[in-house]
Amino acid sequence: MSTPAVKLEYLPVLLIEDEPAVMAYVRAALERSGYSVVCTESGAEGLRLLASQKFLGVVSDMRTPGGVDGEDVHAWLARNCPELAHRIVFITGDIANEDDLRRAIDQLETQMREAAKKFEFERAANLRDRVRALKQRDLAEIFAPPTEPAASA
Repeated sequence: MSTPAVKLEYLPVLLIEDEPAVMAYVRAALERSGYSVVCTESGAEGLRLLASQKFLGVVSDMRTPGGVDGEDVHAWLARNCPELAHRIVFITGDIANEDDLRRAIDQLETQMREAAKKFEFERAANLRDRVRALKQRDLAEIFAPPTEPAASA
């Protein structure tokens, strides 16, 4: 007797992004990598979706309209879906805004401390490295023109 093939159902990724071009780009990148994606333009709608559906992870803009931003989404996840709180990726086009960068670093540091408390050393070390990279990154490097490859002889 043969066992029927089992089709694995994967949970979608929730994408919270209010800029249509950025949403389209991130969605396409995720879908090309094999993920299904559910999109919304506001953090408030993202929270409604999170309360009613299951997701593999969340990609959230740090600033969205409607009074709920990326930091609020993460705080909600930490309270209501702690298994997702460490599966959130923040994105922002406002890289010159020091407040957003500081909040993102604070969120990563909080996740790192929580992982260390749970003896998730590998995750804590990964988060620590991300925090260090963000703290050491200089805006001049971000805006530096790309270097041109050396001409071949």
